[in-house]
Amino acid sequence: MSDTKAAEKTDAKPASKRSKSATSSIVELVVIVAVALGLALGVQAVLVKPYRIPSGSMEPTLIEGQHVLVNRIGMDFSEPHVGGIYVFHPPAVAEQMECGPTPHTVTPGATACSAPVPQKSSENFVKRLVAGPGDEIYIAGGHVFRKAAGTSRFVAEKDTYIKACGSSAECNFPTPIKIPPGHWFMMGDNRGDSDDSRYWGPVPTGWIIGQAIITYWPPDRIGIF
Repeated sequence: MSDTKAAEKTDAKPASKRSKSATSSIVELVVIVAVALGLALGVQAVLVKPYRIPSGSMEPTLIEGQHVLVNRIGMDFSEPHVGGIYVFHPPAVAEQMECGPTPHTVTPGATACSAPVPQKSSENFVKRLVAGPGDEIYIAGGHVFRKAAGTSRFVAEKDTYIKACGSSAECNFPTPIKIPPGHWFMMGDNRGDSDDSRYWGPVPTGWIIGQAIITYWPPDRIGIF
């Protein structure tokens, strides 16, 4: 009988160790998952964040439903640059396409909006930055002609990326406007079908979230900007 009890006691120890080992593995897995999630959330909050393109206003460069990664930290070290694609907060009146602190509607074919709107929307827009502080621009046939700050002549935008626009009123704003200090003029590549700074004005630097750097979905459109 003593031999039997001894055997039972001997067998009980490995079972206890196995139980502790399994518990330890579960705890370790939970910690790893928690750390991974924390890092992922931290990266999104500080470094890069994915965004889905909500409309066709950036065609043909970006189509509706396409996904991009946006560099958020770059805005902390440098200013935006003309030609880049940026995610930003538009003015609160963007959907109503109202211009200026004293709201008024811009007539297509007349003068684009140059007066900033003070209230920010919580929505995110994706557009191409076509002009910065002190630049003067006008738009003809969907093409931006820019006189960069400190220069003396208008130069046509190198815009092989835009969708053909034509002679419709939405594609022509012939009167030059000047972008105010600390503000940026945003336009969709689909120049004939984009609600952008032409109608609700330039946006301040602080409203820009970051530059789109990579597109990763759908697979056939994977690329770097």
